[in-house]
Amino acid sequence: MLPVAILAGGLAKRIRPLTEKIPKALVEVNGRPFIDHQLELLRSEGIEEVVLCLGFFSEQVIGYLGDGGRYRLKIRFSVDGGQPLGTGGALKKALPLLGGQFFILYGDSYLPINYGAVGDAFARSSKKALMTVFRNGGRWDASNVAYEPCGGGNAGRVVAYDKKTPAHGMDYIDYGLSCCKADEILKETRDAFDIADVFSRLSSEGQLAGFEATERFYEIGSFGGIADFSRYLEGR
Repeated sequence: MLPVAILAGGLAKRIRPLTEKIPKALVEVNGRPFIDHQLELLRSEGIEEVVLCLGFFSEQVIGYLGDGGRYRLKIRFSVDGGQPLGTGGALKKALPLLGGQFFILYGDSYLPINYGAVGDAFARSSKKALMTVFRNGGRWDASNVAYEPCGGGNAGRVVAYDKKTPAHGMDYIDYGLSCCKADEILKETRDAFDIADVFSRLSSEGQLAGFEATERFYEIGSFGGIADFSRYLEGR
């Protein structure tokens, strides 16, 4: 199973005052820090190694998680430093800990999906990267992916991806879990950049595979998202 890079270095401005003194990863949902729920899901899916890309309040996350032993995970950390590096720059800095290919997961996302099946689809695709997508139809956020199923099952390809200016006909959204080869991150000469720029380029080059998720995603990047996730946990 590929290691997972968790992008957890943002300011989390949308859920202040909850994040004025703690990072988003430690915001409590149903009595436990969000990172507990996220890591336990990863371990249940067979993940063994996690690298957290951190920024603000990084010392709190490191102090809370330690080496990951209580989750039965190997956890390591990569910290932005003095200046924010963006999601792409954070991954670039973490590459020595990640190896040649890896999963990428946003730090505020809880994604009930078969991680092994996603990794297998990436391996079979022979593409430079893979993005999981969900037929969103503008329900939870602006749809930003044009996706084309192919070969049956969940597999397909991302025809176009534009996070900044979504176009008409984009019915899918970036679900929040991706796979990528390290070489594609290293092609970026900038120190600070967004991983979305890499995926947009790869989609235009025909090098971005797709995997369609069938169960909705959960996130804690907004107060509405926190409430939805809380209800999901209660329902389980």
